[in-house]
Amino acid sequence: MLELVVGGFFGDEGKGKVAAYLGIKDKPKLSVRTGSINAGHTVIYSGKIWKLRIIPSAFVNKSTELALAPGALTSLEVLFKEMRETETYDRLYIDSHVGIITEDEVREEKNDPHLINVIGSTGQGVGYAESKRILRKLKLAKDYKELEKFIIDVPNKILDYLDNGHNILIEGTQGHYLSLYHGEYPYVTSRNTTASGILSEAGIGPKYVDHIIITFKSYVTRVGKGPLEGELTEEDAKKLGLTEYGTVTGRLRRVAPFNVKLAREAIRINSATIVAITKLDALFKDAYRVREYEKLPAEARKWLDELEEELKTPIGLIGTGEDAYDMIDLREEVE
Repeated sequence: MLELVVGGFFGDEGKGKVAAYLGIKDKPKLSVRTGSINAGHTVIYSGKIWKLRIIPSAFVNKSTELALAPGALTSLEVLFKEMRETETYDRLYIDSHVGIITEDEVREEKNDPHLINVIGSTGQGVGYAESKRILRKLKLAKDYKELEKFIIDVPNKILDYLDNGHNILIEGTQGHYLSLYHGEYPYVTSRNTTASGILSEAGIGPKYVDHIIITFKSYVTRVGKGPLEGELTEEDAKKLGLTEYGTVTGRLRRVAPFNVKLAREAIRINSATIVAITKLDALFKDAYRVREYEKLPAEARKWLDELEEELKTPIGLIGTGEDAYDMIDLREEVE
């Protein structure tokens, strides 16, 4: 079985939590990360917190092997730091085509007033590294001796494991509306963040996919510039308890109510089969850490039932707290 996790809004939907839960629950043989270091995935498990930018969130399952897909980008500094923090030296694979970001790309990006001031780039060098890759000037993992022992052919590893009946998890990055092709250009990221783009980065065709799990938070947040329909003032967001800060940048996230129209479009374009809703407890305080659907407050169940009807896609996962295990899993009921 191959499952893919994709973000449905502007990133920060809780993909890290969902991927960590799937790592524990579904026990994938291999978890694959696409994307780059300009977005963070927060994982909270057994009282510990990790803020990851490139290591797959399913690392919490110590039996799961990990891989960086050919389309991924990382810096050596971030990569080795997270390998130390997650203690994953002995189970991480890196495809030879992974792009390596250096201080040159970071410096160039931070000195670009258009990216920093107009677009609101995180300044991690990702955009410049991607542009150099397109121009065939970027150095790849295969060019670095210190990465030699980690390098394998990741797409073939995925396919071999699928052929042998193993579970595979692919963890996407950011969100649908930050896609270079499907977001509000130019206020987008430097890659295609949809399910099709994630599969392309992993080197896997769509016929292998069993489930595309699209993740939405119970409200919408966005970091950086660009439109945000129904945006709340900082004061109103604070009153509602919806104040958040970006994992990578530390910047205050902009907040808006859940947007059904955007969610439906993202579901269609990503051909999502299951919806994951996170931070239900932010809207319904009594839902905090509830792990059985029947024990949710009535108003929370009503909100979910009505939302599922509007989205026309089953809600299979519901996050109710910070820990990876704070999850209501309805997938067996909706499949």
